[in-house]
Amino acid sequence: MSRDNVLNATRRGLHRGPLPIEQRLSLHARMGAGPRHLIPARSRLGRRDQVALFMRNVEKQCGTLARVPGLADVVRAVAEYLASHNLPTELVVAPHPELRNIPWTERPLLRLREGRPGANDLVSLQPGFAGVAETGTLVLPGAPERPALPNQLPDTTLVVLRVSRVVGAYEEAWDLLRNDRDEAATGIAPQNVMLITGPSRSGDDPSPLEPGGHGPRRLHVVLVDDDPAAAGPRPGADPS
Repeated sequence: MSRDNVLNATRRGLHRGPLPIEQRLSLHARMGAGPRHLIPARSRLGRRDQVALFMRNVEKQCGTLARVPGLADVVRAVAEYLASHNLPTELVVAPHPELRNIPWTERPLLRLREGRPGANDLVSLQPGFAGVAETGTLVLPGAPERPALPNQLPDTTLVVLRVSRVVGAYEEAWDLLRNDRDEAATGIAPQNVMLITGPSRSGDDPSPLEPGGHGPRRLHVVLVDDDPAAAGPRPGADPS
């Protein structure tokens, strides 16, 4: 059943006809630019401090990070992470143009496969859409080039995220989604948006949290520097 059929059936059940023009205009305005809620002061920072806050919050939520100068350095960061955790070098990868443009052939031992993850796929790689500094949350909208299953099934998820896509608060992430929708000239929002704050953990009080209960037990973010205003130290770098 199409969306229009569902909505028309709902209107008939509520004994409502078409919305008056004023209500339609108000509804479209709200959908196009949602009202702002309270934005925590901790996210209202300069770009450098904003990115640093995002990194701290990712680590606070038991995720890990690597910060690299450019997309070409993603290959090294991925290979080093897999080696340091004794993980296989086979990855199931989202069919995203940005990931395809990374020079993976520099590390021939890395074997990438696009497609649905299976029971034997232990590591996935996804492009990040945005990162929210106030909570260290990754925003991953659903799309053919951003499938959801690789974020849920493999034991380890790696996400490549541009520093320029780190924002202060959730409202700014929704703005990015609206802008992308408008630039695509389709007017269609993504069918789903995953908000991921750290690796999967679950448990009943007073039991300890068990990693990997409902998703990956490891979450690693590769931050790609592409914003001069946010230049800063990388994880593990000597601040001196």
